[in-house]
Amino acid sequence: MSDLKPATALFGALPRHTATMRGIALMTASTIGFALMHVMVRYVSDDLHPFQTAFCRNVLGSLVFLPMIWRNGFGFMKTRQLPMHALRASLNVVAMLCFFYALTIAPLARVTALSFTAPLFAAVLGVVFLGERFRLRRWAAVLIGFTGTLVILRPGLIPGDLGSALVLIAAGFWGMTMIVIKLLSRTDSSLAITGYMSILLSLLSLGPALYVWTQPTFEQLAWLLLIGLVGTSAQIAFAQALKDADTTAVMPFDFLKLVWVSMLGIWIFAEVPDALTWVGAVIVFGSSFYIAWREHKAGRDDDTET
Repeated sequence: MSDLKPATALFGALPRHTATMRGIALMTASTIGFALMHVMVRYVSDDLHPFQTAFCRNVLGSLVFLPMIWRNGFGFMKTRQLPMHALRASLNVVAMLCFFYALTIAPLARVTALSFTAPLFAAVLGVVFLGERFRLRRWAAVLIGFTGTLVILRPGLIPGDLGSALVLIAAGFWGMTMIVIKLLSRTDSSLAITGYMSILLSLLSLGPALYVWTQPTFEQLAWLLLIGLVGTSAQIAFAQALKDADTTAVMPFDFLKLVWVSMLGIWIFAEVPDALTWVGAVIVFGSSFYIAWREHKAGRDDDTET
C-alpha cells in the first residue's frame, strides 16, 4: 500500500480506522464520483459529441496527478509493464467510447445496471486466458447473472436499442481490461495503473475526438474539466479501495452507483427506472459479487465446491 498516502490526499484525510473501513469509504466515494460523471456526460451531450467528451475526460483528468508529480516526481509511474499498459488502454478506449455514447442515448439507470455485467465477462475470460478454476456454483452464478441482463433488456417485450448494445460491448471490453489489470496489479501500484491509463487513453481517443470536434464554450470547458477531474478521482478511489481491503468487503458498496445515478436521473432528466431494471440489476450485481466472493475464498483455502 505504498501509494496510499498520495491517494488519500486526493479525497482528504480519512479517519485512521481499519483498512476495511478506509476501503469502504473510498469505494463509496468512487460510486458518487462515477454517478456524477455519468450525469455530466449526459448533460453536455446536447452540444458535444461523446467522443470529444471522452477525450477531454482523459486529458483533463490527468490534471489530478499534477499535485503528486509536483510533490513526489514521477516515481509512482515506474513500471516494467509498458506493453501491458498499452494493451489495457487499447481495450479501455473501445469500452469508454461505447459507454460514453450509450450514456447519451439510453436511460442512465439501464446503462449503469448493464455495466455491472463487466465482472461476468471478466470471470469467463479469466478461465480462458488465466486458467482460473471455475466449478459448478460459479458457472451457475455467471448464467444467473446473464439471466439478469435479459430481465433488464426484456427482448421481445420492449424494443432493442443501440445504447444497451453499446453498454454490453463496453462491458465485454472492460472484462478484458480487468484481466490485464489483475496482471498489472502484481507489480504496479493503483496510481501507476490509473496514470498510464489516463495518458495512453488521451492519445488513443484523440483521433475519434478530432473527427467530431466542435469548439467548446467556456462553460462547456468547465463541465469537461469537472468530468475529467471527478472521473479520474473516482477511478483512483476505486482502485485504492480494492487495494486497501478485501474485494468481498468493498464490492457490495459499488451497487450504490445505481442508487445515485437513479436519484440524479429522476431529479435532472425525469428518468424513472422501472422495477424490472432494478430486479435485473440486483440479479446481475449479486451474481458478480458471488463470483468475487468465491474467488476470494478460493485464494484463502482450497476450493472444495462441487
